[in-house]
Amino acid sequence: MSVPLLAVSAMAVSYGRIDAVQDVSLTVTAGQIVTVIGANGAGKSSLLNAIMGLQPARGRVLFEGDDITGLTLEQRVARKISLVPERRELFSTMSVEDNLRLGAYRLTNSAETRADLESVFARFPRLRERRRQVAGTLSGGERQMLAMARALMGRPRLLMLDEPSLGLAPLIVREVFRITTDLATSGVAILLVEQNARAALRIAQSGYVMELGRMTRHAPAAELLADPAMVAFYLGGAIGR
Repeated sequence: MSVPLLAVSAMAVSYGRIDAVQDVSLTVTAGQIVTVIGANGAGKSSLLNAIMGLQPARGRVLFEGDDITGLTLEQRVARKISLVPERRELFSTMSVEDNLRLGAYRLTNSAETRADLESVFARFPRLRERRRQVAGTLSGGERQMLAMARALMGRPRLLMLDEPSLGLAPLIVREVFRITTDLATSGVAILLVEQNARAALRIAQSGYVMELGRMTRHAPAAELLADPAMVAFYLGGAIGR
């Protein structure tokens, strides 16, 4: 077994007296897709925000074997950790290309930025067609692609996706998941929180089930897909955030 790229242990997140995440541990290795599924309010988004450094948390986060628990958001970005949030958080009045260039703000070499732009345009051809278009006028699927592409401009080693299929048409969902699989094949580690549990488990190698802030199960994704109890509780249709 490879040494995990990301190792989270005993993580806890609280909002006042409410414990959103309780004693959570998980690992992700390079080139692996790991998904976290669970019902509404399970704490999945809080978990991603805490790993990214957006949310104060207790516990320990190791990245490439280094303890990054005390690092700021900016320092975690510098370590090549990226998060695509559920709301995508694009700059809606700016062009597609300008949004992408903001994703490469840490790069000082313009040639590298141009090369990265060409790389994401090759992966997302529709964004090349829309490069001069204002981001706020894009369709939902195009906005999701732009959010993912902007995250890739930071050359992440770990990419965290929060509900990437939310509100998208089935054809676009399949494209988003195809791109996610391709990224993992290229060596990027993917931590995926997804309302469509069945689709997420089909592309993941490993799955965690989160209930009321706690991880209640961890197993190979194929095992979770084949479990009648999982089918009954989570896979009858799309599940909530």
